[in-house]
Amino acid sequence: MNSENDTICAIATGTGSAGIGIVRLSGPESVAIADGLFRGKRRIRDLKSYTAAYGQLVRQTEGKEELLDEVVVLVMRAPHTYTTEDVVELSCHGGPLVLKRVLSAVMQAGARMAEPGEFTKRAFLGGRIDLSEAEAVMDVIASGNERALDASLQQLRGGLSKEISGLREKILYETAYIESALDDPENYSLENYPEHLRPLLSDWNDRIGKFLSSVNEGRLMREGIRTAIVGRPNAGKSSILNLLLGEERAIVTEIEGTTRDTLEESAVIGGVQLVLVDTAGIRETGDVVEQIGVKRAREAADTADLILLVVDAAKALSTEEEQLLYDLAEQDRLGETGGNAPLILLLNKNDLDTVITKEETEKALENAGIRREYRILEISAATGNGKTELAEAVQSLFFSGKLEDSQERYLLNSRHEEALSEARAALGRVRESLDAGVGEDFYTIDLMAAYEALGKIIGETLEDDLADKIFREFCMGK
Repeated sequence: MNSENDTICAIATGTGSAGIGIVRLSGPESVAIADGLFRGKRRIRDLKSYTAAYGQLVRQTEGKEELLDEVVVLVMRAPHTYTTEDVVELSCHGGPLVLKRVLSAVMQAGARMAEPGEFTKRAFLGGRIDLSEAEAVMDVIASGNERALDASLQQLRGGLSKEISGLREKILYETAYIESALDDPENYSLENYPEHLRPLLSDWNDRIGKFLSSVNEGRLMREGIRTAIVGRPNAGKSSILNLLLGEERAIVTEIEGTTRDTLEESAVIGGVQLVLVDTAGIRETGDVVEQIGVKRAREAADTADLILLVVDAAKALSTEEEQLLYDLAEQDRLGETGGNAPLILLLNKNDLDTVITKEETEKALENAGIRREYRILEISAATGNGKTELAEAVQSLFFSGKLEDSQERYLLNSRHEEALSEARAALGRVRESLDAGVGEDFYTIDLMAAYEALGKIIGETLEDDLADKIFREFCMGK
């Protein structure tokens, strides 16, 4: 059984070749293990915290010292380290074979291989960071765009923790006041207390609602906006994909139906990550393979966060395009999931003589009955004209200007959403008790339920198995 008192080790840098690679140790025997392997002018055990030394790493092989590598050793002593334990980092040459040999020697000397996320888990258990900050560590590593990185760093700096902790303190204060008044009515009065509590409940509920409204934005920043590129054959869908990627990824020809299946790629435009899905041209066809492609194109549009409908502006709207608009309008009318995805209609080939205007296109959308939010843009996949306007349209559809200017950008996830929903429901029950005129002693039960639910976000009230599950999702060496 692994113990939290074990000294752990792992390769903390990437698995490929590099100039430098780092083997990290953390735990009570870190310094002693490194000292036993190191040969230099100074002993590792004599180094002060945050001091480095240059030398060689060796191990005993058949009574002889085998050279492993020339290294720089950095010693960091508890409690002022990432894990709050003694930490030693061995900066080696960055070849995979070298790092594996050094790691093997460290394990033979008494350390064990760290589990995924175990360094960060120890930082959490040591009280250096809370759970929301620990989750932000992995979000920083996995960030695929500037927005996600900024939000992750804000959360890592404790922005979310301060917000949640402040809210919990207010709830706890009111709970403690009620309990004190019930126990000592001579010194603490509950007269007109419901009138005092009502505005507080409204404020807390608004704050929680603000967090909940940003959960989807957090998902989009973290995972990217799933974007289906749809339209009739030869409208320029694959050319739009290549334009956004900045490379010739999709095959483009004058032959209709070239794209038979969906093609998925990721691109960042204007600091926003799009997961682009290029689809087969939507039209009536007797080709069995193309029929499958058209079916998948419609499925991609149904499950997308954003739909880019590409129209060849040098030709009149086709019956297939009009039917697609009516299909989208039917989703809007029925309130289906796909109807939530905003639509950006791209009038492509504006570098040529066009026959469709933005006004005519808007009228076609109105006639079809489109209710979802949409934008109509002119663009040229050939020249790149309109790409900046497209980036601005995506930002306006998914990320409010208020969010852009604010530092309150957090990558809230489904676990946070569940805890926030629990807290809001508990506060709702307090309001019901106020409306029903029941005794103040009933308030404390639900106030404490809200307090504990919010504690799950920062790890104050958390089951051990859930913490283990969260840290298992981390990468090795972190």
